[in-house]
Amino acid sequence: MAELIEEAAAVARDRAGKLRGRTRQHTPTPDEPLIVLVIDELANLTAYLTDRQLKDRIKAALSILLSQGRAVGVHVVAAIQDPRKEVLPFRDLFPTRIGLRLAEAAQVDLVLGDGMRDRGALCDRIPQSLPGVGFVVIDGDPTPMRVRFSYLSDDEIRDMAATYGRLRVIDGEVLEGAA
Repeated sequence: MAELIEEAAAVARDRAGKLRGRTRQHTPTPDEPLIVLVIDELANLTAYLTDRQLKDRIKAALSILLSQGRAVGVHVVAAIQDPRKEVLPFRDLFPTRIGLRLAEAAQVDLVLGDGMRDRGALCDRIPQSLPGVGFVVIDGDPTPMRVRFSYLSDDEIRDMAATYGRLRVIDGEVLEGAA
């Protein structure tokens, strides 16, 4: 994973060099597509990893991606269960934050930013009967927005996989493959 994150950071630095003096925003193309790095349970890479050198490599590369990657088309989407600063020291570098159901009121401000619970983001009051409900805070907008993401149960996901199988695109043509 460290190598993958470092490779993404290298792409971001390379693209920044190419864009310097020409434009501030990368426009995705087939040759230089938008890259989205999805990390589930980021704490495994930032806090729970025991190899100090590996942890430092990951933190350095992630810091580059989180501070410079968006403009050059290298995005990071990460999920974490424990939002404390000790677990995720650079959480302020995430410009868009999503808080789903949280266990404690204090966690709301840790996830979404200072004062967000007082502004109405009551993530700690979302009932278990409403999976997918949460609040989103976008960089520059001090107002949390209540959202509802679609929720699919494991059975529904298995049914879709069995029904639709795997789709592949080759030379712009969609081909159906085996599930």
